[in-house]
Amino acid sequence: MAERASQIAGHLNYPKGLLAGQVAIITGSGQGIGAEAARLFANEGARVVISDIDAAKAKAVAESINKSGGSAIAVSGDMLNAEYLKTLVKKAAEFGNGKINIIVNNAGYTWDGVIHKMTDKQWDNIIALHNTAPFKLVREAAPYFRVTDGEPRSIINISSTSGVHGNAGQANYSLAKSGINGLTKAIAKEWGPKFGVRANSIAFGHILTRLTAAKEDGAFVTTPDGEKIALGIPKGQGAQSKDANLDIPLRRAGTATEAASSILMLASPLSSYITGQVIMVTGGRNM
Repeated sequence: MAERASQIAGHLNYPKGLLAGQVAIITGSGQGIGAEAARLFANEGARVVISDIDAAKAKAVAESINKSGGSAIAVSGDMLNAEYLKTLVKKAAEFGNGKINIIVNNAGYTWDGVIHKMTDKQWDNIIALHNTAPFKLVREAAPYFRVTDGEPRSIINISSTSGVHGNAGQANYSLAKSGINGLTKAIAKEWGPKFGVRANSIAFGHILTRLTAAKEDGAFVTTPDGEKIALGIPKGQGAQSKDANLDIPLRRAGTATEAASSILMLASPLSSYITGQVIMVTGGRNM
């Protein structure tokens, strides 16, 4: 491990890309931050597995990467389906000729409600998607991470400031995003000492995605049982209010590309000594 650290420190340039030769699974990468991360990873030499419940969107992202000279495949399916997770890991390993280096647990959405009106379905769905599914994916991929071949291994879990500070109307999401931070630290402590696996969370603040767009725009997700969940924030409220960015030192929301860049940073050798951390990407909010 010391030799590898020395090699990394001695390289100022990465002509073949920061992630050259690595294989990455990015969940929820059919659009938004996940899709941007997939493109950035591919640009840095990674083979990228596009995982998304929307097969058409996953295929489109993979095709755009391949047309741009990168390497990607689409493996679509439902993160709440255990059989899909097995298929995802199997196909990723085949794509990587027997190895997987990076997992980005990004898939998810919000299903908000105040505590006294939140249903069991809202609660259970969000916990399952943001906690149980990432855990099961990491567990399924364990044979490809608990190895001592000297290659870098990294797990990046996408969290939120809701999981650090809590957020009114998001009891389910706040708990889930706090939980993923705990899982991250457990992975870092279990798989770091012998296998050198790094695990970190990124807690995003106000990032311009469909989750922070105006609810009136009409974005929605459909649950496996067919229920449509409206996404976004009503105009004039929260991230949609005219004063939404006044407590952000940079006075603006972040872009999906900026968010994805922080994921790339943590996956890359530039962060080779960072593990077990919750990195706040907020434009300075809540510092």
